Amino acid sequence: MAACTQCAADIELDEFDVDRDDLLSCPDCGANLRVAVLTPVVLAPADETEPPEEAGDDDGDDDDWD
Repeated sequence: MAACTQCAADIELDEFDVDRDDLLSCPDCGANLRVAVLTPVVLAPADETEPPEEAGDDDGDDDDWD
């Protein structure tokens, strides 16, 4: 059992079913969490420093034909 860092709700997790840095959300408040420690399972707020994906037509194709 682990606790949500936002609302302190108990979250049923088995240390054998998760890996360190797995992402999940709290079923009560919806907070984004990550598994920080496995034994015992400890949750931390998910790292939200990842840059957002750029919108647009960047499908990897080179559309600039000469």
